[in-house]
Amino acid sequence: MPPHWDTDAPWFDHDRALPVADFGNRMPRRGRVRFPAIFSFLVQVPATVVLARYGRDFGHAGHDLGGELGAPRPGWFLAVALALIGPIALLGARRFPGPVAAVCAAAAGALILLRPDIGLPYVALAFAIVLGIVRGARVWVYASVAVAWATTIALAGTLGVPLPPARIAITTVALAVLCAIGEWVRTRREQIRELRRRADARRQSAEQRERVRIARELHDVLAHSLSLINVQAGVGLHLIDSQPAKAAEALANIKLTSKTALDEVRTVLGILRSDTEAESGESAGGAVPLTPEPDLSRLPALIDSYSAQGLHVELIAQLQPVMDATTAATQLALFRICQESLTNVLRHSQTRSATVRLELDDGYAVLTVTDEGSTEPLDPAIVPGGGLLGMRERAELLGGSLRVERPSPGGFLVEARLPVRRMR
Repeated sequence: MPPHWDTDAPWFDHDRALPVADFGNRMPRRGRVRFPAIFSFLVQVPATVVLARYGRDFGHAGHDLGGELGAPRPGWFLAVALALIGPIALLGARRFPGPVAAVCAAAAGALILLRPDIGLPYVALAFAIVLGIVRGARVWVYASVAVAWATTIALAGTLGVPLPPARIAITTVALAVLCAIGEWVRTRREQIRELRRRADARRQSAEQRERVRIARELHDVLAHSLSLINVQAGVGLHLIDSQPAKAAEALANIKLTSKTALDEVRTVLGILRSDTEAESGESAGGAVPLTPEPDLSRLPALIDSYSAQGLHVELIAQLQPVMDATTAATQLALFRICQESLTNVLRHSQTRSATVRLELDDGYAVLTVTDEGSTEPLDPAIVPGGGLLGMRERAELLGGSLRVERPSPGGFLVEARLPVRRMR
């Protein structure tokens, strides 16, 4: 693969980028099994028929026994049978690559000993060597080829079959080259599998991160809004008979809170829908929401929404300096962490007051949310739930940190430190 290719790019197609080393996967399975057998049959069998039947005969010690060229030779069918063994054996190369390589090597050696005048390469053996190595039968291939070739050379010397040194050398080099080709193809296929495995892992990791991000956004939106709605509904039910005006105010707050929650949920789902349509090549049209994601400019309004629920929140903030020094992603994270922290105070704490502090500190935007809690000591162990995990993920994704502790027996403290990245 050329080193300048970006395999992480979404447009990168591994199937089309590596057609040479992975050509077998683009051919039907039945064709992949039959092609080597058919090709070797068409190349070596007809030629063997002609050369074995009408060629010259060589006796022991290499003497030409004569015979007119073109006269049919007796026993030629045995040479043809040896030539047929290889293509037939290749039909089982997928399931038994090692034994097939051994059979082809033995048949090729026997054909050389029987008719050394047939100089046609045993094509089936070439396929058996490469396919055997590629399919993992390396020991079978190396052992069978070495034993068959050494046995052929030894028997040729014993029986007086003419095998010139040049032919022995050329055949040995050809066998070594075939083994090298098999190793190269095998290594290439393993590299392709590894690239695909990594690409699948990256794609699954990206999909998982996106699911977590969406789940985190929906949790923050729904937990905050439903908590406020629950509190206001309780107030309305309690005051509907004695103070109808207060009950009506609670219903109005429920309406406003639910409308805001629906808008934010539509924003999250709209972003998800637009991403899906973009991946599938469809036009998102007007489906992309135009509502901006929350930033720190909406922090005072967030504080007011909790104050309306009876939770007194003191805001101590260097709001504008922090907004000028942070990106939109950092402001969204700070807003959501503050929202989740105050929701936890409203739902789980017995106190009716909390403090929110936002400031810059040595290159970090620091958000601190504290509450005094109840007067009764609580279990000092903090068991992280979905909200705390979501806040920690938001902070760590931006290179920051989240600290959660109990500064007093009944109180709670959440501190988020996010690095400042000034926008140019």
